[in-house]
Amino acid sequence: MSDIARVTVLGAGVLGAQIAYQTAYSGFDVTVYDIGDEALSAGRKRLDALVTAYRAEVEGATEASTQAALERLAMTTDLARAAGNADLIIEAVPERLDIKRETYEKLAALAPEHTIFATNSSTLLPSDMKDFTGRPDRFLALHFANQIWKFNTAEVMGTAETSPAVFDTVVEFARAIGMVPIPVLKERPGYVLNSLLVPFLNAALDLPAGGYAQPEDVDNVWRIATGAPMGPFQIYDVVGLGTAYNILSSGDEHSQRLAAWLKEHYIDRGRMGAGAGGGFYDDPQG
Repeated sequence: MSDIARVTVLGAGVLGAQIAYQTAYSGFDVTVYDIGDEALSAGRKRLDALVTAYRAEVEGATEASTQAALERLAMTTDLARAAGNADLIIEAVPERLDIKRETYEKLAALAPEHTIFATNSSTLLPSDMKDFTGRPDRFLALHFANQIWKFNTAEVMGTAETSPAVFDTVVEFARAIGMVPIPVLKERPGYVLNSLLVPFLNAALDLPAGGYAQPEDVDNVWRIATGAPMGPFQIYDVVGLGTAYNILSSGDEHSQRLAAWLKEHYIDRGRMGAGAGGGFYDDPQG
């Protein structure tokens, strides 16, 4: 992994903070960028919470190792500083093409020529963004699941222009930070995980939205009948109802009706998911 030593994560949100902390915990120097002091302050609180989570849930995590990870993290609102010496920049900004375009066009002028750009987007294809990067051969998707210290897959998906050597480097980087790399051999919306997960979650949401069953009963039947540790509505709470709403809103007419139901019954009532006051379930940590 000598090709990548310094990593920058753009976005200190829920998943951006997790990516940054996991990378630092694995021994890399990491810079976290966000657009303002308020966003960075919220990101710092997420990083501090991850220290507690790792000590409780990650085998072998100690006070020393989790604190050392924090010490390998720097935070900044200066994009030039964040990009200036990065070997790999992982973008985890909001799932809007206009925001991503603006971000990459700025990065193209600031990052060294050797820097690899990777998007964590779960809904946009890398080919939707490659022309904004100024380096389509050094650009690809690196998609993580939420709670990456437990659900440690990393889907790697390039475009027709992504260099095979860059692809292989990112696969090895994912392995070096404790992920199980999942190479996606050609572009597909939803990658592997969401190609399976999104239809499943949509089918689950259709049941309470249609008046057929309550969310907790849907979860009960799924867990009991399959042995799965979580039901679909528990998964929704982990993913975040805002993310689910955004994905549904961009879908077909039926998906948009589900989005409207989710907004009316949960989002408009401040029920955004685990860690945000609760979603389908009350969240004592919210």
